[in-house]
This record gives sequence, C-alpha cells and structure tokens, in this order.
Amino acid sequence: MLRVAVVGSGPSGVYTAQSLVQQDPEVLVDVLDRLPCPYGLVRYGVAPDHEKIKSLQGNLRTVLEHERVRFLGGVEVGAGGVPVARLRELYHAVVYCVGAAADRRLGIPGEDLPGSWSATEFVSWYSAHPDAVGEDFLRGVRAAVVIGVGNVAVDVTRILARGSAELSPTDMPQAALAALDASGVTEIHTVGRRGPSQARFTTKELRELGALPGTDVRVDEAELALDPGYGDPSGLPAAQRRNVEVLRGWTALPPRDARRRIRLRFFLRPVELLAVGGRVGAVRFERTAPDGRGGVSGTGRYEDVEAQLVLRSVGYRGVPLDGLPFDAARGTVPHTAGRVMRAGGVARGEYVAGWIKRGPTGVIGTNRPCAKETVTSLLEDAPVLAGASVPEDVLPLLRAAGAEPVGWEGWRAIERAEAELGASLGRGVVKLPDWAALRAAVARAEITDEYTRRQHLGNQHSV
Repeated sequence: MLRVAVVGSGPSGVYTAQSLVQQDPEVLVDVLDRLPCPYGLVRYGVAPDHEKIKSLQGNLRTVLEHERVRFLGGVEVGAGGVPVARLRELYHAVVYCVGAAADRRLGIPGEDLPGSWSATEFVSWYSAHPDAVGEDFLRGVRAAVVIGVGNVAVDVTRILARGSAELSPTDMPQAALAALDASGVTEIHTVGRRGPSQARFTTKELRELGALPGTDVRVDEAELALDPGYGDPSGLPAAQRRNVEVLRGWTALPPRDARRRIRLRFFLRPVELLAVGGRVGAVRFERTAPDGRGGVSGTGRYEDVEAQLVLRSVGYRGVPLDGLPFDAARGTVPHTAGRVMRAGGVARGEYVAGWIKRGPTGVIGTNRPCAKETVTSLLEDAPVLAGASVPEDVLPLLRAAGAEPVGWEGWRAIERAEAELGASLGRGVVKLPDWAALRAAVARAEITDEYTRRQHLGNQHSV
C-alpha cells in the first residue's frame, strides 16, 4: 500500500490527491499545509466578492473528506519545520505543491517607501491571511496607483472602489471591511506599460469595473490608439479582442457624478516613486511606445501621478524550499514530467505539481492536467517506491520533528468559529483575522474533544 504526502492544500495539491485516489484504489494520501486552513489561494487569494470562484472550496472539500485522504494543517516543511529529508523517510513519495510565494519587484527608486506594497500583501490583508501585516493600508489615502493589468490588479482596483454595503455579505475580516468603509480614496489609476491588446485581465473582470455602483471608469482614447491592435482588433485572439471592444465602448461614455473614479492607463512605465512627507506621494511614469516586436520602448516623456498608496501587481516567482533543488532563473524546481531532478538525475520519490513545477501560469483549472501528469509519473514509479519501509502512523513522528498537526476536526472548529463571529457581527461567515484566533478555535475544539472522550470513558466504566 502506497503512502504519499502532498505538501500544499491549494488546487494543485488537492487535485494531486484526487488523481492519486482515483487512479490507485489503495493509496493513502496525507495533504500537509503549514496553515491550519485548507484551500490555499482559493481561500486566501480569490477576492471575497467573487463568490462563484470561492465556491470551488466545496469541490476541494469533497476530495479532502475522501476516506483515503487526510488533511494535516499546521505542518511546516523545510527550514524551521519538518526537514525535506525527514519527510521523505516518512512516506513512499512526496509531492510538493507549494506555489509561487514571492512577488516580482519593480526595481525602481522609492519602491520601499511607506505606502508602497505588493498587491499580494493587500490581498492577504483583506483576505485575513494569518501572515498578513496589520497595517492600515488606507489611512490618509486619497489617490491610489495599481501597477499591472492582470486579474489581480483588477481585483484590488475593484476592492478599493467598493463600498461596505457590497462587501459586508462576504467573508472579509471586520477590520478590513471597516477600513474600506472609512476610506477616503477617490481616484484609482490602474496602469500598464504596454497596450490594451496585451493586457492580461479577462473580459469578465474588466466588465465588472464598469458595473461598480458609485464609480466612474475612464479610459483615454489617445492612449488606446497607440496600440495597433486597438485600431484593427480583427487579428487579435478572441479574449484580447473582447477586451478592446469593452474599452472602446467606455471611451464613448460621458463622465458621471460618482464618489470614486477609476482610470485605466496604458503605455506608461513606472520609473520612480516620489516621496512626500517621508512616504509615497506620487509615481513618475515614462511614456512608452510599441517597438514593433511585441514590446515597448521609452520615449523620454514623463508624467507624475499623485498616489499615497501604490500596489504593484507585476507577477510572481517561486521561492526555494530548503532541501529541494531550485532553478533560480525560472523560479521552479527542476523536474521531468513532475519527477524532481537532483544533480542531473531523477530524485526517487520526490515530485512537484502546480506553480513550483511550471511557473506562475494558467488558471485554477490548469492545475488538473498538471497534477495528472505528475501522478502518472509517480504511479509508474510505484512498484519501486512501495518496497521502502515507512511508518504506519506518522503523527507522533511529525510532532517529534516540531510540527503541531491540525486535522480535519480542527479545521471544522475554525469554520464554526468563523460562523459564530459573523453572527455576532450581524453578517454571514467572517474569517478569523490572525494566528491567535485560529489557534484559539483549534484549541477550543481539542478541549471539547478531550472532555467528550473522558465522559465517554466514564460512562463505559460506570456500566
């Protein structure tokens, strides 16, 4: 019987577990995560007002409740946790599905000024990630600049523009909801260095901006017209053509009286963040122009845009996991069809799936075929892997390595606590805001379980 550890409980990890139990009728899978909560970016990366995408948690839940799958949260792997080498001794195979945790930086002067953040840090704050900084992002902010034109950039733009009435029904933490409700942001610039035909947002996300109540969306037709694809979109892929059509429609709309304005800007490259009073006060952009080869070049013309908040959303990179090989240029673990490569050869029993395997590309569904390829490789190796001797019960050994595993009942206790918190606030489910609250919910469940166990034993004794 094959025993497999999957490190990471986001879509790539859960799809890996699903593929394993579907293809092998006996395999036992432990899905490990350093957080006590499953679902990865579906819980902590999808915007709270995107309920349809967040509902994917129900599908992931079905896998994690499978009789041959076990969720073990609170298990750090690598530096400061269970060493990779030790984990490999506890299972016949280990599949790493750890994502791409680092943001790409702009690499420009002033990037580290107060008020300059990655979009991921902002998303973590309004998604109640336990590692999120406790910063009030919005204090004293009148104008914000979002650098990037992908879906994450559009997400943070939309959240900045939404009101509390629209966000209160979501699971957004109370502190973030209150801060957004009190926000004085009136102007949001979302800026790309290239043209609209090269933007990475989806048409659905783009259209959502135009439907925000109390918000005026503006585009500059002169900027759009710099893009050859704007003048003649017939040769563009369907998704980009639809984006251009939406933007063209907005150029014809008259300005409307609104409490907030979103400006979508193109062909502007950030070159410096300018300080005012010791923090970000403006962003200096250089106007760019198409270079005829699919890229852009600078024109030597500059524009300063006021901003007390700057959010960069220019991509992600994988980070090394202590004990695993790492390709720094690609930001991935070297592999062949999901098999980890060490010193030019296959590392027996070690595998990767998801972004750490292929880089930060694709959508959630892309993880399915990626996971299937890795599982196919693993099961091809199974006759050799299954010959190793591994312990039947890893829990005491994980604890001995410094982990504090949180099982499915611990996660259900967190869910109950979030429902109770929401009810106390007159809302629906509201996420617990930090590590202390998550640990308290798990501890309360453990105390209740121990009391129930003792009562049961006492009743047995009296009989």
